[in-house]
Amino acid sequence: MTTPTKPKLKTSAMIASFAEPGQKTASAPFGEALARLADTDQRVVGLSADLAKYTDMHVFRDAHPERFFQMGMAEQLLFGAAAGMAEVGLIPFASTYSVFASRRAYDFIALDIAEPNLNVNVVGGLPGLTTGYGPSHQATEDIAIFRGMPNLTIVDPCDSVDIAQAVPQLAASAGPTYLRLLRGKVPTILDEYDYSFELGKAKVVRPGNDVVFVSSGLMTMRALQAAERLAAHRIDVAVVHTPTIKPFDEETVLRELDTPRLALTLENHTVVGGCSRRSPPPWCVAEPPAASCPSRCPTASSTREPCRRCTSAMASRPM
Repeated sequence: MTTPTKPKLKTSAMIASFAEPGQKTASAPFGEALARLADTDQRVVGLSADLAKYTDMHVFRDAHPERFFQMGMAEQLLFGAAAGMAEVGLIPFASTYSVFASRRAYDFIALDIAEPNLNVNVVGGLPGLTTGYGPSHQATEDIAIFRGMPNLTIVDPCDSVDIAQAVPQLAASAGPTYLRLLRGKVPTILDEYDYSFELGKAKVVRPGNDVVFVSSGLMTMRALQAAERLAAHRIDVAVVHTPTIKPFDEETVLRELDTPRLALTLENHTVVGGCSRRSPPPWCVAEPPAASCPSRCPTASSTREPCRRCTSAMASRPM
């Protein structure tokens, strides 16, 4: 009689990596960076709402079990407790999925953390379209929700390099932060470029003379891949990475846009009030438009019509 074979376990879509086959990756860069930080700073604590394994918080939990707090499936309690810890001088990192942080616990984050400007670091997994579990787990509107909170810094890292370098800077930041977490086997991209994460700053990762991509989060990886492919067609593409969404580094981005190059944005979230065929960029609808258009385009008029350069950029955006 043969012994029945056990079915082969499949990787859950909740923890599956978006890395491509053969791509260089780092395992759980957030958890590893947080555990290292806690080695040198006794104030660092970790909390999770029954999702430590799925937000890489388990690495911190195993390294510092006495400073890890499992709050159960109670996101409001998670952030309320984190606020209390920050009140007494601790530096909490509280992890859950982005949808749960932005939807279920919005009021608690706003009133307990953002308004009093506490050093609580909200860590949200599955930002944007990074899961196959449908809209219940796709945090496409998390940036739109969190941008309105006072004092809250929003960070959207590209890869494992960004995450590892961001964690200690988030802890050192005086106020609350929101990290759009990439977890599991996270691609390592930016180590091939002269790049270092700096909170609040955008970086020109790749220079180019024909087109400029302004991107954030994992879309910077896609932007760099597209730039390499376009180079084969002799199209020189610049890539500007904006890991800090709020406060936004307008100076760097507008400097890169103030050229004759075609400008495109790559974003992993719902675009609210941004470029689209129906909505020109905000600099085109200022009064008067010509005074604020980055390209100082003479076609911008007082009738609030977008300039020629912005119109071409909008035409390349999907509906």
